[in-house]
Amino acid sequence: MGEVTTSLQRPVTNEGRSKLVRHVDSFEIQPPTPPSHNGVPRSAWARARRRVSRWHRPYTAILLLLDFAAAAFASFTAIHTFDQARAGFYNAQNDPTWFFTVAFVLLPLGWVVILWGNRAYDRRYLGLGPDEFKRVIRAGVAVAATVSFLAFATKTDLSRYTVGTALLGALLLILLGRILARFVLHVVRRNIGQGGHRMVLVGTLPECLEVYTAVTRNPAAGLVPVAIHLTDGYAAARGMQTPVPVFAGRDVLALVREVGGDTIAVCGSASAEPGELRRLAWQLEGSGVDLVVAPQLTDIAGPRVHIRPIEGLPLLHVEEPTLSGPALLAKNLMDRVAAGLGLLVLVPVFVAIAVAIKISDPGPVFFRQPRVGHEGRTFRVWKFRTMYVDAEERLASLVDQNETDGMLFKMKQDPRVFPVGRFLRASSLDELPQLINVLWGEMSLVGPRPLPADDGDFLGDVRRRLLVRPGMTGLWQVSGRSDLSWDEAVRLDLYYVDNWSLAYDLSILWRTVGVVLARKGAY
Repeated sequence: MGEVTTSLQRPVTNEGRSKLVRHVDSFEIQPPTPPSHNGVPRSAWARARRRVSRWHRPYTAILLLLDFAAAAFASFTAIHTFDQARAGFYNAQNDPTWFFTVAFVLLPLGWVVILWGNRAYDRRYLGLGPDEFKRVIRAGVAVAATVSFLAFATKTDLSRYTVGTALLGALLLILLGRILARFVLHVVRRNIGQGGHRMVLVGTLPECLEVYTAVTRNPAAGLVPVAIHLTDGYAAARGMQTPVPVFAGRDVLALVREVGGDTIAVCGSASAEPGELRRLAWQLEGSGVDLVVAPQLTDIAGPRVHIRPIEGLPLLHVEEPTLSGPALLAKNLMDRVAAGLGLLVLVPVFVAIAVAIKISDPGPVFFRQPRVGHEGRTFRVWKFRTMYVDAEERLASLVDQNETDGMLFKMKQDPRVFPVGRFLRASSLDELPQLINVLWGEMSLVGPRPLPADDGDFLGDVRRRLLVRPGMTGLWQVSGRSDLSWDEAVRLDLYYVDNWSLAYDLSILWRTVGVVLARKGAY
């Protein structure tokens, strides 16, 4: 077994990772280091070493303070809003001490305890995804149920308006506090490179590079690969370009410590060897190093995946995607209501944009193009016109300058776009009239982008996009928009189709705000 060496093997910072390219160009024969752990603990009472990754400790402490303060402030607001706030706490001496203790100490402390019990401080759910907010909402329901039960058990006649305001206000403030904390965490991860996990990827080179591309696409996720450890394909890796150092024939735990990592990610087929994966997990016991697995079954996530052990064999059971039922009904209702309200509120904006388009280039204000929608049905999408009226005639002369692959034509400096249209595209204001399509049920707020109907048949994997309504925004848009390749865009759209949920839609809508403000990938 040999070691694959590179011209540079020191850890790579976020700033330099995109600039450095390494070549796997030589092998140094080196006997592998024997594993340091065989699954038998030194002592039944031995304490494991503290986790190498500790970013979550101060972050969790801040969340605890924010949640306690939010609950206390909500109580303060409710007390000063209603005159009967102290109902049920009056006594002969009219002493408010017990009331204020409950309102400002016990109730906020109860919030923190129930949040903890619902794993709302679990580091695996902090900083990314909707699970953290789901657990906060679940904790809010538990707090309300607990307060109701205690009031019933003690026959305390509480002020319902006060209690309701305090509980609902606390829930909203806690959610707001976590959104702000997450925003700050993402800023720190993007700009400073702190508050994340330094990962060593284990597997074959193609599998590791695929995982590398996925985890580095969004710096806010805080996953920073610093090295690759090959399990196979050493000869095939020779001469290939790699963004991080590549090693082979090393003790993985020693390598993690050498490169300053805190997490091992087992990629692809390397996770298919239950014996090897189990021995690696044993080796990491007490080391403080985290172990994550990126299995070959990719693009399947969330509630569709269940682990069902059968006679000691853990089977990964994948449910069918939910494309109907109450959740879809709620999604459609949310779409129609939001589209209707949006059209009413945005009337002045529509008028201003229409005037600007007319001044820039005489012609229609709106551009309507046939697109393929749900289950292959064709509809005409509404957009503000951003190109000169002869844009279609000029397209033939620009085809060879297409800057994207696949079924779309994109140019960063398209000469057919007039100045005001360029602004509308960069700010995504040209997409607002699609609220009409959403109101008519042809589109959704969130979903795969509708593709032109005259670009050929939707064959193979692409056709699966038609299982859901196309959207004004989607996973493709918040992950890079026009900067992504066609294959990557299709992969993201298919991931959404297979894993959509209302919480996921709300998460994408929230991320869309940041993408639109940053004008990233819009042209």
